[in-house]
Amino acid sequence: MSKQTHAFQAEVAQLLHLVTHSLYSNQEIFLRELISNASDACDKLRFEALNNTGLYEDAPDLQVRLSFDKTAKTLTITDNGIGMTAQEAIDHLGTIAKSGTKDFVSKLSGDQKSDAQLIGQFGVGFYSGFIVADKITVETRRAGATPAEGVRWISGGTGDFEVETIELPKRGTSVILHLREEALDYANTWKLKEIVGKYSDHISLPILMAKEEWQDGELIEPNNEEGGRQPGGMVKTGEWETINKASALWTRPKKDITDEQYADFYKQISRDFEAPLTWTHNRVEGSTEYTQLLYIPSKAPQDLWNRDKKAGIKLYVKRVFIMDDAEALMPSYLRFVKGVVDSADLPLNVSRELLQESRDVKAIREGCTKRVLSMLEDLAKHDKEPEAQDGVTDVLSEEDNAQLGQYSKFYAEFGAVLKEGLGEDFGNQARLSKLLRFASSTHDTVSVSFADYKARMKEGQDAIYYITADTMAAAKNSPQLEVFKKKGIEVLLMTDRVDEWALNFVNEFDGTPLQSVAKGAFDLGKLQDEEEKKAAEDAAETFKPVLAKLKEALKDKAEDVRVTSRLVDSPACLVVTDDGMSMQLARMLKQAGQSAPEVKPVLEVNPEHALVKKLDGSVHFHDLAHILFDQALLAEGGLPADPAAYVKRVNALLS
Repeated sequence: MSKQTHAFQAEVAQLLHLVTHSLYSNQEIFLRELISNASDACDKLRFEALNNTGLYEDAPDLQVRLSFDKTAKTLTITDNGIGMTAQEAIDHLGTIAKSGTKDFVSKLSGDQKSDAQLIGQFGVGFYSGFIVADKITVETRRAGATPAEGVRWISGGTGDFEVETIELPKRGTSVILHLREEALDYANTWKLKEIVGKYSDHISLPILMAKEEWQDGELIEPNNEEGGRQPGGMVKTGEWETINKASALWTRPKKDITDEQYADFYKQISRDFEAPLTWTHNRVEGSTEYTQLLYIPSKAPQDLWNRDKKAGIKLYVKRVFIMDDAEALMPSYLRFVKGVVDSADLPLNVSRELLQESRDVKAIREGCTKRVLSMLEDLAKHDKEPEAQDGVTDVLSEEDNAQLGQYSKFYAEFGAVLKEGLGEDFGNQARLSKLLRFASSTHDTVSVSFADYKARMKEGQDAIYYITADTMAAAKNSPQLEVFKKKGIEVLLMTDRVDEWALNFVNEFDGTPLQSVAKGAFDLGKLQDEEEKKAAEDAAETFKPVLAKLKEALKDKAEDVRVTSRLVDSPACLVVTDDGMSMQLARMLKQAGQSAPEVKPVLEVNPEHALVKKLDGSVHFHDLAHILFDQALLAEGGLPADPAAYVKRVNALLS
C-alpha cells in the first residue's frame, strides 16, 4: 500500500487538541499507558497462539523494550505482541474506543488536572503520547503476516495521519515518540526506570532497557538496539536488563506487595485513575485451586447500568491470559468488582461456552462471591454512622459526608446494584439483606439497616414497615406515613428503582415480616388501642352510604373505597391489596416499555377530614369524588389518567 492520508475521527481531533495544549499536570502517565497497551498486545498474542503456536514465529518470549536516542530526540516503546494490520492501525489509532467516545467527550471540562485523569479510562491511552511528543511514528506487523505486510503510521497530532506499507522482519509494534524540547528528560535511563517502578512494576512481562555501563569514570548511556558507537559519542554493548519485577503481582506473597503496588495494579487493569476502596488477595486450595485478587472500586463507572456492556473479572489459567470479562466468574449484581482470577485447574483453551458448564468455574464463582460479601461485611462492621441528635439525623454537608465510613461510601455508589442479588442469589440472600441500608422517617441519611430498625421497634410492633416511592420527597411526604409519624413508628423509605422488584423476593428479616404501609388494609395490631379500633368501626358504619356512592362514581378507577384510620391530615390515599402489584412498579414497567397489568387501587378516605365530610349531600359529589381520587394519585407520584378533566373540575369548584 502506498502512503495514504486519513482524517481523525472528530472526537480524536478534539482529544488531540486537549492533549497537546492542556494535559501537563501529570505528564509521566503517557509511559504507563503505552506500556499497558504493549502488555495487552502480548496478552492477545498469547491467547490467539493457544490455537496457533505458529504466531510466535521465532520469538516465543514475550517482552516490552524501552529505548531512546538523545540525538534523534526519540523514545521508543516496542513489544513483540500481536501487532496490527494496516486496516487495524487505521481503525484502532484513528478512532476512540466506540463504547467510550461520547462519555469521554462529555466529561471534558477544560480543567487540566481533572481532564488528565480521564486518559486511560476510555480507551484513549495511546493518544497520551502526544503529551510529550509532537509526532508519533508507529511501526507494526501482525503476527502471522509476512515481513512485506509491515505498516508505518505517522501523525503530528493534528487533524490527520498517514499510513503506508513497509518491510518489517519482526512481528509486534514499536511506538516511536518524537519528543518535544521540554520533554527531553524522558530520554534518560534513570527517569524511565523511576516511572516504570512507579506505575508498571506489576506488569507480568519483562520490561527491558539497554544496560548502563561506565567508562573512564563516566556513565555511558545506551540509546538504541544496534550497539557500537553512535552519533553523539555514546557506546552500547547490546545487553538488555529487566527493570521491573516481571512476575504477575497476584502470584507474589502478600507480604511482599505494598498497598501502593496493589493500588497501581488496580488502576492498570481497571483503567480507573482513583485508588480502589478495598481489595482481597487469596490463594484458594482444595478440590479447585485458584488465586483471586479482587477489588471494589471507590466510584461507580458511568456504564454501571448498561446491560449491553460486558462485565466481569480477568481470567488467567496458569498465568496465561484467557479473557478480559469472564462474566461466569462473578454474579451480575457484583459486576462492579474488578480483579483477576488465575486458575490451576481450567484448560488453557477454555472458551466462554465451556466456562458456563464447568464445575470448577461454579466453585470459583461461589468462592469469589463469598469473598466479596465478606469484604463488604467487614467494611460495614467498621462503618461509622453519623451521630443523631434528638433521634433525627440531618442531611450531611459535603465536608461531613467526607467523614463517613468506607461502607457508606461504597453503598452510595453501588447499593442499588447490590439489591439485585436479592432476586438473583437466593443462597446468599440472608447475607445480602444484612448489607442493605435505607433512609427512614427518623433518619434522613441512607444508613439504617434492617437490624438497626428491628432494634428500635416499639413494644408490641410485629412488622418492619416500609414505603417505596419515586423520590425521597415523595416517600417522606406520603399520606400513608401520617399515622406512623403521629405514633412515632419508624418507617423505612425506599426510593431506588430496584427496591420494588427486589422486595418481591424478601418477605421477612430475621423472623420479622416486612410490611408495606401502602399495601393491604390498615392494621397496627397491638400498637392500635381498642378505643381507636372502635372509632374506626363506628366511622365505617356511619359512612356506609357515602362509601357506596363513591364506589359507584369511581367504579372505573378504584377497586374499592373504604374508611381508614391511617390518615391524619390528608383526605384520602391509594393502596393496593397485599398480593397486588404496586402502582409505582406498574409505572416503572410501562416507562421501560414492558407490559404491566392495569392496577386498580383501593381508595381510602379519612372521615374526619373536612373535604370528605363535605361529600355527604354535596351537589358536586361526582366532581369531588374524582378530585379526591386524582389528588391521592398525585400524592403518591402518579398522574391522573385525564389531566385536563382534573384541572377542569378543580377550576369549576374554585370559581
